[in-house]
Amino acid sequence: MSRERLGPIPKASYTDAQHAAQADFVALRKTDFTGPWHVFIRSPELLTTAQRMGEYLRYRCSVSGRLSELTILLVARHWTQDYEWTAHRKHALAAGVTQATIDSIGEARRPSGLSADEQCVYDFVTELLNTRRVSDETYAQAATLFGENGVIDLCGIVGYYQLLALTMNVARTPAPQGEAPLQRFPE
Repeated sequence: MSRERLGPIPKASYTDAQHAAQADFVALRKTDFTGPWHVFIRSPELLTTAQRMGEYLRYRCSVSGRLSELTILLVARHWTQDYEWTAHRKHALAAGVTQATIDSIGEARRPSGLSADEQCVYDFVTELLNTRRVSDETYAQAATLFGENGVIDLCGIVGYYQLLALTMNVARTPAPQGEAPLQRFPE
């Protein structure tokens, strides 16, 4: 990977709006200000808006943590986003996604042995990412399992994590220190 374009900005050089956005982030998330956020700080209002959406999608939406993490891994693999993949691989394991499933997704293969809800999410997300739509059959399966609210939340997770992946890919945000990047596949 080429050199990082939009690395961390020293906090001492933040504008007032950047300080406020970073403080709001830390107060809401109670976590480190790393990964995509040091990129988004360049647009404080977008940072604040995006992180609030992310907080809902990650911790309070109708899609379970296991299925949300599966979705995030599918988006990270689709966009070959190393930071997102590395961070969420660990969360996915903790949420109950199997190592075999994670390995298959990392190798851009359809996992075997998926539960019915995981298979539905896999089909919905990969179809949406690859064709930019979902078929009536795929939609009906997702709506039956998750309801309309769940379908919309699933779309929200896909969209939100694409925003993060695309932004980090433009910024060339690397995988965390000591983590191997995802394999690149020919276009």
